[in-house]
This record gives sequence, structure tokens and C-alpha cells, in this order.
Amino acid sequence: MVSRVTTVAFQGVEALPVDVQVMVGAGAVAFTIVGLPDKAVGESRERVRAALLASGLALPAKRVTVNLAPADLPKEGSHYDLPIALGIMAAIGAIPGDMLQDYVVLGELGLDGRLAPVAGVLPAAIGANALDKGLICPADCGPEAAWADADMAILAPRSLIQLANHFKGTQVLSRPAPKLRGLATDLPDLADVKGQESAKRALEIAAAGGHNLLMVGPPGAGKSMLASRLPSLLPPLAPRELLEVSMIASLAGELGDGRLTDRRPFRAPHHSASMAALVGGGLRARPGEASLAHHGVLFLDELPEFHPQVLDSLRQPLETGETVIARANHRVTYPARIQLVAAMNPCRCGHAGEPGHVCRRGPRCAAEYQSRISGPFLDRIDLRIEVPAVTAADLLAPGTSEGSASVGARVAVAREVQRRRYEALGLGSRTNAQLPAGLVDEVCRLDPAGRSFLTDAANSLALSARGYHRVLKLGRTLADLDGLGSVTRLHLAEALSLRGEDVLRQAA
Repeated sequence: MVSRVTTVAFQGVEALPVDVQVMVGAGAVAFTIVGLPDKAVGESRERVRAALLASGLALPAKRVTVNLAPADLPKEGSHYDLPIALGIMAAIGAIPGDMLQDYVVLGELGLDGRLAPVAGVLPAAIGANALDKGLICPADCGPEAAWADADMAILAPRSLIQLANHFKGTQVLSRPAPKLRGLATDLPDLADVKGQESAKRALEIAAAGGHNLLMVGPPGAGKSMLASRLPSLLPPLAPRELLEVSMIASLAGELGDGRLTDRRPFRAPHHSASMAALVGGGLRARPGEASLAHHGVLFLDELPEFHPQVLDSLRQPLETGETVIARANHRVTYPARIQLVAAMNPCRCGHAGEPGHVCRRGPRCAAEYQSRISGPFLDRIDLRIEVPAVTAADLLAPGTSEGSASVGARVAVAREVQRRRYEALGLGSRTNAQLPAGLVDEVCRLDPAGRSFLTDAANSLALSARGYHRVLKLGRTLADLDGLGSVTRLHLAEALSLRGEDVLRQAA
């Protein structure tokens, strides 16, 4: 007799259906799993055997063959334990096999029969809903799965015994409720930053339009402090964005207690991070920091200390909003619509360009340090600002500066203007930084004076086509903050000054 249980295999954020076929028949006593299983799936034999014994069942003294179809799709992870165990139980008549047909099953088994949480439950639940099936998952993952659809059937047992009793009718498992983490109240506040008024203005503009930002300044000027306050200025995730971000976090196993959060992610990898850690990859092609920062902020501190090839690997995600990981036998795509914020010193000692500072190596030190960042990478950064050292007068000044709440309110108004504009154009919810090149001229309309000014500036600064468009998008954000429908010459002038074509050259 062959019993069948449906589970999933993950390819990026997509959950592909896998048919677990179990046959218990005559022959030499053996327990075999076929269908391209990895080491974790192969070891499930012992976990399943021990869990069945702990639940009062024993494997029959027969030949047990488990086939994971399609056979040419690699199977990875420990979530195949539960569907294999249920398939065996159905094959030996311990539970009704027809009751499993309406569910997608995943979960890891402990030796005592308890179910341990697994990664990827949220995309598995969305995949199950697309197949018009319910979901069986560990209890700790139930709140996560409940977000997929309010009407789909979800069973979240704590042990194999509980699930068997539910199918027998001696115990009823209630549907888990979706859970959301409380709003983060401990986000750093912009009022903590003393001085740096021009940098705060740039941070507000970056938050309003989703623009990439580079801060250049000496050590201790407050660059990292400013970057850490950007999440407090950004609006919460929209429902669709919340699901997209949570699906990636679920695949990475970073959803604690199955709770989702509507706060935008903030990722700050160390400068020793590899290319696979930053854009994704590895043996199982897992999402990297760029994908984990989807719809949020990726902060790269000490930018020139990153390996140049690692930085250049971000050029595609910054342009297309996704990372593509190609392997010999498959291709995985993860979303990576990020806002990049970077900070760097002007040279290795960090004090190039400061009054009275004399470097023994002269301008060569700064030039070599800054050359680690390629021109095409810099061209994708909209705002490049200088963050000078804070003076004692700034630190001793009485009172506090404007806080995140008031600045965030202005950012929210500007983002709402952009949302309505781009939804009217059929582009969905977008920011100015994500505006397609084909619509830049239509959205960022200039008067004759502004067009003449931008043409002269583009020629004198030798702006690339990408740089020209990014200046227009930045001007559009400045106009949105001012509540104006058109981009004026003043907006373009400020956009060009914030783009800072000479910030690095002056430091060198």
C-alpha cells in the first residue's frame, strides 16, 4: 500500500509542492529515502523511528521506502520529518490516510515525538493556500502560518501524539491566531543628535524619497548615530510589504515565536562580510543581508573596508530591487528593494581635509582609500554629504533638537503623496527613488528655467544618464516635502548640492 502526504521544497521565496510517497511492503527490513535528499533529510530516518517509538508505535519489520517526488528536485532541511512520519502512520493504518489529503505538512521531530519549529512556514502556508489546502506545522510556527489566510485550515500540534489524537477524534486542535509584535518604542530618537543640522536635513530627504545616502566625515562625527535613527523616521510597513519581508525572515529562521512586525528592517553587516553573506548564496542559496533588508535599510559602516567585489555585487540589487543567485542546476531570486545608507572616513586615519591636519603621505592616502569604491557604485547613491566633526559649542548648547516624531510626520506626508501618485499611474506603492526611468520626465516636470539650469549643471559636472535621472528624482522628493506639484530651480540646486559630486574630491 502506498500512502501520500504533501509537503513543500523552497526555491527562493517560492514553495514548490513535493509528494511524499510511502510504501510499506515485503522484503528485507530497511528504511530507505529516495528523491535527492540532503544530509538532514537522510538523517530523518532515525528521528522518525525514535518519535514513532516514543508515541507508542513501532516500524513494522518490513521494507519501508519513502520517495520524495519530483525526484530531480533537491530536498533540503529538517521539515520533511513530520510528513514522512505521517505517511508511515497512514501506510500502517495508525491514522486515516484520506484525512491527510487536504493538508500540506511540514515539521521537525524530536526523539520524544515533540515538534520543533522549522524555517519557511509562512511561504509554505501561502503555497498551501494557493493549492487550496490547509497546513499542518509545529505549534511554535502556528501564529506565523495564520497570517497566510484567515479562512484556511491550520493545525499546529506540539507533538505527534496530539496530531494523531486529533485525527482519531479524541482531541481537538484549535486554529492558531496570528500574532504581531508590539510597536518598537525603543528606537533611537533623532533629538539625541547634537548639531549636524545639514546631515539631519539630508536624512529627512533620504527617508522621504527612499534615496540612498553616503556620509563622509572624521571618526566620532556622528555618522553611525545618524544612520541608526533613520528607522525611526520611516513609516510602518504596508500589509503587502509586511508579508514580503516576513516571508524572507521566515526562510532565514528569524521570526521569533511566529510573530510578525510592521517595523522596517535595519541590517548592519560587518565590513568583513562575504559576498554570499551580503547578497545571498552558500550551499543552499539562502537570502543575504540585502534581501533581509527588503523594504528597509541596509547600513554599511566603514564602506571602503568592505571588499571591492562585495560592494560591486550590490550594484544589481540597487538597480533592479532583487538578487539573482545562479547555480549549475537551478536559479534562485530573492527580493532586495533596499535603501542603502553608508558611512566612511575620508582617509585611513580619518582626518583628511581637517584644518591643521598634516598627513605624512599627503593626498595620496585619501586617494588610495577612496579608490576602493568604484565609480558605478557611487553613481547609484543619490545623496553624498560631508559630516564634519561636532564642536564643543554644539555639545554644550542648551535644549534639544527636533525629534523623530515631528520629522517622521513630514516624511509620512511626503510618502503618502508619492503613494497616491504612483498608484494613479498603476505602479503600486512606490517611492521617488524607485521611479522607472521611462516616467521620470512625466513625473518630474521642469519649467524652462529649471530645465536650462539642469542642462548646464549636467554638462559642467559630466553627469551620467543615471546621475541625471537621480538628480530629478531627488528634486521631486524635495518638491513633495514642500508640498509643491512641480520641481523648481531651487529644488534642483539643492538636489545637486546634496548629490555632492565634489565631497570625496575635496577630502582628497
